[in-house]
Amino acid sequence: MSLVFEDLSFRYGRGTPVLASFSLRLESVSTVLLGPNGAGKSTLMALAASHLRPSAGRITWKKAEASQRRGRARYRQAVAWIPQQITPVPGLTVREQIAYAGWLKGLSRSEAWEASGHAIARVGLGELAGRKSHEVSGGQLRRMGIAGALTHRSEIILMDEPTAGLDPTQRGMFRDLVAELSRSVHVLVSTHQTEDLADLYREVVVLDRGAVRFQGDTDEFQALAGSAPSPHERAEAAYTKLVAKEA
Repeated sequence: MSLVFEDLSFRYGRGTPVLASFSLRLESVSTVLLGPNGAGKSTLMALAASHLRPSAGRITWKKAEASQRRGRARYRQAVAWIPQQITPVPGLTVREQIAYAGWLKGLSRSEAWEASGHAIARVGLGELAGRKSHEVSGGQLRRMGIAGALTHRSEIILMDEPTAGLDPTQRGMFRDLVAELSRSVHVLVSTHQTEDLADLYREVVVLDRGAVRFQGDTDEFQALAGSAPSPHERAEAAYTKLVAKEA
């Protein structure tokens, strides 16, 4: 199964293009998209989620096309997006908001409610199912977003800067959850952080100024660093080598 970006172009308004004739094929079950702020990561993730539409080119998952009216519903059923900011729905409990996510993806109310119970257990939020969604922590909100993606049996989950603002304990819980998820669904995570890269992801893509600077497995990526002593230091050194310096 592949997520394919083919000859994409996109700009905001009349600004400079963020992506121009951009192509990328992702096949690994767990991929990290690295890049500095302004590299185009969030734009690419929003395009992959069909939240934004490219001015040219196409995005496909298993032959379903994101911007084609006929295939869009099937594409959105398979592809889940967890943006940087997850907004609690006023008045809804944690389980109700998770079920609501499934209903928005086409499940019936009863199907969504049943699926929400399984999803909550999978992300470890069972004890908070009845709490109002606006009363949970940032890390719990991220897990709630992932649970919403699991209700409709998504095949690929896109996560944009999912560890931003999390404390070390919350990051550890997220790390364990991503490792578990990648056994059954494809995961694409965008970040500028290189911690735990070798333990969590099989493929690395480095994006800078709208262009792919590197694509390969984690061993190939770390080999770029030479003799740095620890996996984290190797990942950081390889990333620094690849990312263009600001003019």
